[in-house]
Amino acid sequence: MQENYYAYEYFSPTMYIKLAKAGFISTTATLANKKTYLLPEIQFDYAVLYFENLHISKKVKKLIQKDDFIFVKNKNLNLVLESIDNFHKDSWINKEYKEMLLDIYSNKQDNFELLSFEIYSKDYSTLIAAEIGYTIGSVYTSLTGFSIRSKKYNNYGKLQLVLLGKYLQHKNYKFWNLGHACLQYKLDLGAIILKRDAFLEQWQKYTKFL
Repeated sequence: MQENYYAYEYFSPTMYIKLAKAGFISTTATLANKKTYLLPEIQFDYAVLYFENLHISKKVKKLIQKDDFIFVKNKNLNLVLESIDNFHKDSWINKEYKEMLLDIYSNKQDNFELLSFEIYSKDYSTLIAAEIGYTIGSVYTSLTGFSIRSKKYNNYGKLQLVLLGKYLQHKNYKFWNLGHACLQYKLDLGAIILKRDAFLEQWQKYTKFL
């Protein structure tokens, strides 16, 4: 209960899933020896959204009414990963991590599913916003995402989050694990902050098959 970051030398799908089921969220890090490691983190605090608290801003409501987009699940994971990598200057989705995710995606596991949620223009010509995450039991965990930086698609990243929240609620998920609690947009969405012990109590309760 005193540490949060660990390092693992191999990009192993089996270990990644074991870590995820224990509550770790794994990214990557290049350490002083120039070697890149899987970086599992068991956080001190978690942003958690219970769906009755989902907040939809006026701007997002207008976008929903405008209806000039398509929201889909698992249409093009490769494109989503490429877009996320290009969006983030210091992206932690390196070659090994991407290959590991694609391996996990193509080889389904009991009680674990890797997912992408995507917003496209009506003709599917533009991927506007998307994220990747995974489900364990009746909990969805976000990993990372992106949205196009342009005036035309302003607030579509928030739209993607709201539509995902509504989807998870419709599918009877118990809560949404948004990971790090330090980002304001998560609180604006309606998330609350749980300390590690309180989070793990909820996690262990709802990540089993129900």
